[in-house]
Amino acid sequence: MQHGPAVRRRKLGAELRALRTGAKLTSGEAARLVGWHQSKVSRIETGASGVKPADVRLLLDAYAVGDSPLRELLLALAGPDEGGGRHHWWHAYRGILPATYRDFISLESQASAMRTLETSVVPGLLQTPEYARAVTRAAVDGLDDERLDALVEVRLARQDVLRAAPPLELSAVLDEAVLRREVGGPDVMARQLRRLLDAARLPQVCLQVLPFTAGAHAGITGPFVIFSFSSTSDLDVVVLDHMTSSLYLERKEDLQAYTEAFNTLKEHALSPEESLDYIAVIGDGA
Repeated sequence: MQHGPAVRRRKLGAELRALRTGAKLTSGEAARLVGWHQSKVSRIETGASGVKPADVRLLLDAYAVGDSPLRELLLALAGPDEGGGRHHWWHAYRGILPATYRDFISLESQASAMRTLETSVVPGLLQTPEYARAVTRAAVDGLDDERLDALVEVRLARQDVLRAAPPLELSAVLDEAVLRREVGGPDVMARQLRRLLDAARLPQVCLQVLPFTAGAHAGITGPFVIFSFSSTSDLDVVVLDHMTSSLYLERKEDLQAYTEAFNTLKEHALSPEESLDYIAVIGDGA
């Protein structure tokens, strides 16, 4: 299982090493050009440590890389500048969040778009506090109230990406089971369905329901998320979430397969307008 940001660090390091070699520089010579110790260059190239976009710019300048698309790709691999974009607020929760969850939040915070199939629960970005609490309590055994409160805080803080400038564009296909499963009791579920209706009216959110009548479908083996990044499609990644870990898929073949599956799911799902009506009808009976 690979962590998302770790994959990107290794990809960035390999690209920088290739550029250094192409510039006919040793790692020691490169380090002297930018005023670093040689060990820092080595750690960056092996993906052992992260690197700031400002440091990537120094290396690209030292290697005389003038290719704008290539520079943009490598800077995107380094992530957002400190103080810019969406801050790494989740670092304050390092003591309670597994590494795989922190990696997921990191990708979510940097992505420009997210496509997701959900087969069991409402997407985290659209959950109400009460629903989030019920889901978290059911998913993680033995939680004390303090830790439960913190995990719910994280779930709600993640939702800020939908209000950022620019906001994350969310396209979600929800299996009808998501709407029918009574999480937290009827009152909690009724409020959650109303929250979905409100969210579906936002310009950056597209919700579609895959009704039971659609039968077997491409996502029947489980939920998945596809993150896309505005700088380049080379950074797109599929995330498959498991109970104790997550799998990140970045091969072009995998991305194509999951993209095609998501497009097929959207074709078989109700339209966004029909989905609103469907959710409203279920909500009236909740």
